Amino acid sequence: MVVKDESSEKPLDLFLKIGLDERTAKNTIANNKVTANLTAVIHEAAVTDGCDRTIGNFLYTVATKFPANALVHRPTLLQYIVSMKIKTPAQLEAAFSFFATTGSENFEINEFEEACGVGVEVSAEDIELTVNEIFEENKKAILEQRYRTNVGELFAHVRKQQPWADPKIVKQLIDAKLYGLLGERTAADDEKPIKKKKEKPVKVEVQTTAKDTPLPKPSEEELNPFLIFPSPEENFKVHTEIFFSDRPVLRACNSREILEKHLKITGGKVFTRFPPEPNGYLHIGHAKAMFIDFGLAKERGGCCYLRYDDTNPEAEKKEYIDHIEEIVRWMGWEPFKITYTSDYFQDLYDLAVELIRRGHAYVDHQTPDEIKEYREKKMNSPWRDRPIAESLKLLDEMRRGMIDEGKATLRMKQDMQSDNFNMYDLIAYRIKFTPHPHAGDKWCIYPSYDYAHCIVDSLENITHSLCTLEFETRRASYYWLLDALGLYQPYVWEYSRLNVTNTVMSKRKLNRLVTEKWVDGWDDPRLMTLAGLRRRGATATAINAFVRGIGITRSDCSMIRLDRLEYHIREELNKTAPRTMVVLHPLKVVITNLEAGLVMDLDAKKWPDAQTDDPSSLYKVPFSNVVYIEHTDFRMKDSKDYYGLAPGKSVLLRYAFPIKCTEVILGDDKETVVEIRAEYDPSKKTKPKGVLHWVAEPSPGVDPLKVEVRLFDKLFLSENPVELDDWLGDLNPHSKVVIQGAYSAPSLEKAAVGDTFQFERLGYFVVDTDSTSEKLIFNRTVTLRDSYGKGGK
Repeated sequence: MVVKDESSEKPLDLFLKIGLDERTAKNTIANNKVTANLTAVIHEAAVTDGCDRTIGNFLYTVATKFPANALVHRPTLLQYIVSMKIKTPAQLEAAFSFFATTGSENFEINEFEEACGVGVEVSAEDIELTVNEIFEENKKAILEQRYRTNVGELFAHVRKQQPWADPKIVKQLIDAKLYGLLGERTAADDEKPIKKKKEKPVKVEVQTTAKDTPLPKPSEEELNPFLIFPSPEENFKVHTEIFFSDRPVLRACNSREILEKHLKITGGKVFTRFPPEPNGYLHIGHAKAMFIDFGLAKERGGCCYLRYDDTNPEAEKKEYIDHIEEIVRWMGWEPFKITYTSDYFQDLYDLAVELIRRGHAYVDHQTPDEIKEYREKKMNSPWRDRPIAESLKLLDEMRRGMIDEGKATLRMKQDMQSDNFNMYDLIAYRIKFTPHPHAGDKWCIYPSYDYAHCIVDSLENITHSLCTLEFETRRASYYWLLDALGLYQPYVWEYSRLNVTNTVMSKRKLNRLVTEKWVDGWDDPRLMTLAGLRRRGATATAINAFVRGIGITRSDCSMIRLDRLEYHIREELNKTAPRTMVVLHPLKVVITNLEAGLVMDLDAKKWPDAQTDDPSSLYKVPFSNVVYIEHTDFRMKDSKDYYGLAPGKSVLLRYAFPIKCTEVILGDDKETVVEIRAEYDPSKKTKPKGVLHWVAEPSPGVDPLKVEVRLFDKLFLSENPVELDDWLGDLNPHSKVVIQGAYSAPSLEKAAVGDTFQFERLGYFVVDTDSTSEKLIFNRTVTLRDSYGKGGK
């Protein structure tokens, strides 16, 4: 008889058995961490032979979102899921919140069941009664907005009153109630609502602050993304359990005495920090980090440090330091205080001496290759057990420059047999005879990130140390070191890294793109650096709305589509960018029945709903007998689905008159159209379907204002170029197209760097920093097309 070894079953087969669709299962396999978590969850739940798809989806959610500080209670939650005592997403989220607060401490089952609504059955009749009440309260607004009513808000109202109601039944009842109240959907329901009149944008450049960077109204689920974080007073609970091969489990937590001392210093306020390395320009991933770090502090009435993590003098430049401070403020955030890890070099050194004295560190002489080999084999360094006095003497010699670079390091004495490779005696100090950009030449030994980061968090009394998920495996080292030194321990929480399609955000890759001149510097508008996005015309408000919409999640395998960011940029610019007309590829049109030399000044609208009696909402455009339209707006052969100009056909010139093509002038090749002859209808009785943008000669024989236009597209052809071996070979050859001879309306003549406009029918554009008094240059920010908004937000 052959006994099946469940542990040898392929993860893919396990994942398919619990009801995951094949695509989700394969995507999960690509992520080692989620694969390991989900496999463990399936075995803990005892469903290796399969289960209902609903249960399987819940197991997947547990594998990706269960609080790391409460893993000891995960089997309990799984029993409730498998037995269908927890059967709705709301119950599952409530369970996560309960265990995140409880940590690894014991809890009362009845408190858990009450918090998660276990045993609470909400009947369809109760749900219907609640839906009816919500509709009655909001009836007036629903009748006004009809099918443009925000169904998500109605759903949220129901959830507030009936948190454990089945969401499927709620949705069915809301849809039925809408239909019963409004009847069949009409064409008018699908029309775009008329927007209120826009105020004229103020041209004076004002420094943006967090206070005046408004964020859009979030959905119920994102109403307050910071509610998941505990208060500083709760920071006595166990942060994590660290398992050792040779000693008892360390349950890392603050003593009451240490916590009380911390709270006395901070006054019970939230203290966070945004800790970038000054080795490059910040990118959109840092925008998410800023939103979480500064946003939490702001929401709780606390403080957020801007701390430069400057432990590597070889990679750091003053240019990067200056850029980071400037871009943080541009993003709307004001640091409580600006600090540097190097401000604490003496404290860090003194604590390193103390660590040796306590028997938790030693000076090592292994080479990098030897360290790597010994770690792979889980072998101790030959110098691991040298006398404490010897390590103290050698560290002092390292500090005084008496030992050559590469000949010695200070390593933490952790656990070389641990299952966590980040506990393999990490390096605390290394020798570098390199002057420091901030600290000068005082030091020739520098602390590592793993040593310095947690200690400076503690010294600055940080309450919430927030970082991306790739640092989760370093949590054990973080708490081990603070415990070894008897220091205050902040609350650590990891969130998912922001990954955006068709780009790279690794600083190494960005640095290579810049230094090898694949792009035009760190602020190239094609990059996802914040400087590049700003130069492209994105606003801090739009970027903050984008990262807020993503939320603060722990799902580490998501890729956010670029068009989602473009949606938020487009929404912002639609409110703030005045309209104007620019012709990219001019085709000359001579109006034969308009007197040569006659120029009419016509009113054009800066905003779609501008009133004709409001001069501030209008701008003047000259109309003469020579106008220019886009080459692409003319064809020799007409068709029913074509709304441009063709021989014998009429179109309307926006804000002007209908014109009809009467003659076409061809070039010497008898194919290229070089000029159009047309007649205009001064009475405007002609009602053509096609409407074209145009630019005219401002006076006889004088060309319109000539400008340069740069059209930017996705930098990479693939959605995820980092997966490719030859990622540089995936660069989009058409990511930047420069048009030298575009014509614009005269109103743009005084446009300043940073001014944004909508070029009608073309997109949103911004005046580039390369512009001069002789030549205006415009960058396309985004097109008018919105694929994300159409697909659902």
